[in-house]
Amino acid sequence: MIDLESRAIRYADLRPCLNAFVDTRTPGSEAKENFTLIGPGVSENPDQYVHIAEPHGFNIGAASQPGRCVNSQHSHETAEVFGVHSGRWRFMWGPDATDGAVELGPGDTISLPTRMFRGFENIGTPAEVGFLFAVLGGDDPGKVTWSPKVFELAERYGLVLLEGGRLVDTVKGQTVPVGAQRQHAPTPAELAILRSPSDAVMASYIVRASALLPAPTSPLAGQGVVECPIIGPKPSRDGLPPGPIIGTWPHGFGLRCLKIQSGARVPAHVRDEPEVLFVHRGTLEIECDGSRIVLGPGDTFTTPRGAPRGFRAPSSEAAIVYVVRGGDEAGPVRFVEQKAA
Repeated sequence: MIDLESRAIRYADLRPCLNAFVDTRTPGSEAKENFTLIGPGVSENPDQYVHIAEPHGFNIGAASQPGRCVNSQHSHETAEVFGVHSGRWRFMWGPDATDGAVELGPGDTISLPTRMFRGFENIGTPAEVGFLFAVLGGDDPGKVTWSPKVFELAERYGLVLLEGGRLVDTVKGQTVPVGAQRQHAPTPAELAILRSPSDAVMASYIVRASALLPAPTSPLAGQGVVECPIIGPKPSRDGLPPGPIIGTWPHGFGLRCLKIQSGARVPAHVRDEPEVLFVHRGTLEIECDGSRIVLGPGDTFTTPRGAPRGFRAPSSEAAIVYVVRGGDEAGPVRFVEQKAA
């Protein structure tokens, strides 16, 4: 019997890193918390706690910030997708955060292109803490490239970033190891490569919660259950249409939203690819390989590959769950028990 609790990451038990990145002491960024839920993530601090290290083909992370707290402009080598769990957020792009911006709220999703500067800010009041759920492509998402301004402010406040992504905190008495190379700000030529798409193109990488469309061809759809595609480059082998976020860069994972009305259930079924569930609203009961676990808002669960799993919304509120699946094309579903007509 599988220990399901060992595969759950409870919102209440999340362990943050307060100095995960080189912009930690930049004024306006000091209060951000970084979480590495599944996989190594991109933290520059070797002390970052990893909740579940098992490789999935993608990484799951999260960020928590009070209002007016900023995550500075940076670029990634692999896909980076954010789902807003709570709070109001502004995402900005360009090395100086001046190329464009969009505001998102709970349930909204944005996929940020690779090799483009992006940053984000909780635009609520300082008392309003917001939480973002994040998915990064690949088992090794690579290092972060920071805008030149970040490097200037970091050294002013005692932080040095080394080649390879290790952070040295001189305020805490740490020193740059002999022979280590400092990472330098991007050159003008490198900045020219990291260009932002137009506003119209960026709009195609955003899906509002209110715009999610159920797929009638979903194998999980039934009485009180709908499944909405969010990220997928082409029709999947389990019957869902592509997109609406497709992107011109590989994600290496698919994203969907599963909505289960109170009392409704998805019968036991098997999938072969990695599957991670993030509960956005309501309560989700999972029955897996003879065991049961109940998740609440903000909880994350990684389903054992190949194990039968069934879902139910046991409370009076519908369960809204964001589902990440490994690979660019979800495989077929094999039902273990009869699906209701």
